[in-house]
Amino acid sequence: MAIKRLSHGQGGTSDSLPPTPRAKKTRAEKLQKTQEKENLLLPTAAKDETENSENNIRPQRLDDYIGQQDLKQVLKIAIAAAKVRGESLDHLLLYGPPGLGKTTMSLILAAEMGVNCKITAAPALERPRDITGLLINLKPGDILFIDEIHRLNKITEELLYPAMEDYRLDITIGKGQSARTRSLTLPNFTLMGATTKIGALTSPLRDRFGLIERLRFYEPDELTLIILRTAGIIHTAITEEGAKEIARRSRGTPRIANRLLRRVRDYAQVNQAESITEELATVALNFFKVDILGLDWTDRLVLNTMIKQFKGGPVGLEAVAAATGEDGKTIEEVYEPYLLQIGFINRTPRGRVATEAAYKHLGY
Repeated sequence: MAIKRLSHGQGGTSDSLPPTPRAKKTRAEKLQKTQEKENLLLPTAAKDETENSENNIRPQRLDDYIGQQDLKQVLKIAIAAAKVRGESLDHLLLYGPPGLGKTTMSLILAAEMGVNCKITAAPALERPRDITGLLINLKPGDILFIDEIHRLNKITEELLYPAMEDYRLDITIGKGQSARTRSLTLPNFTLMGATTKIGALTSPLRDRFGLIERLRFYEPDELTLIILRTAGIIHTAITEEGAKEIARRSRGTPRIANRLLRRVRDYAQVNQAESITEELATVALNFFKVDILGLDWTDRLVLNTMIKQFKGGPVGLEAVAAATGEDGKTIEEVYEPYLLQIGFINRTPRGRVATEAAYKHLGY
């Protein structure tokens, strides 16, 4: 009886007594549920693998990075010098419009230096402990990439000052009269910041970067090469003329070029086209309401509103936003920069004005 009590109540071996019918049923049910879960996971795993292969379009080396020749030359010198000295890269600040490859460049630099790259965004660093945890876990030579660095709050920014200059982190322990400051030594690391608004950075933070470089818009021939490379990665047949047509409508931005390529690929697959030709790319992009200069439906809505309702301007931003139903900040930060870049609108002290080029493009 003692042996039986040990087997049932005190964790004896399963060989002591034969399994009951209920135990057999329970095991069978568990086995069946496990098999069902494995079967359900199979399609998901296959899907994840496909998505990873399609998202893996970032170049891994500086020589594979297309465009930004001036920036690449500067970074090659910096990488070679750092390797000769056996030091980490100097702190680097990249600025320019979104979608030009700032995050990609951080991953490339980490690969070239043979170190890890930790990526975060300034809005995610709300509390001091957020940035403290990242800094403490860095290893010698690692790159810490902070996107939209101009949005750092004041406390987080001030914690970065000694970290960037002296590789020291000052933390406060306790509160009130019992509070004391403790300094932690950090390994030599590289802080890499990216921003679309370099003017929004404070001078103390900006001056602590050893390299400050601007990313420019891409030329159509550079975007063509990027599109051809991406098409090969996502296994999409495309002609060079088809790639050029997509490049012309990509606003000089690789992110937009890759996005348009995927949409054209969808159109080609649904229509059972063997490859993306110039004619098919034109029809597909027109279907998605992206015109020859890359203007989409909202861009044309803003211009048409300015010309039709306000006789070309000058008109205030809030008036345009109210007439189009779009958010004023969205118009100012998303749509206006490209319209200003291609000379379709001008900013004056009295408001926005549509230019003659905008009239001609829209057929007025």
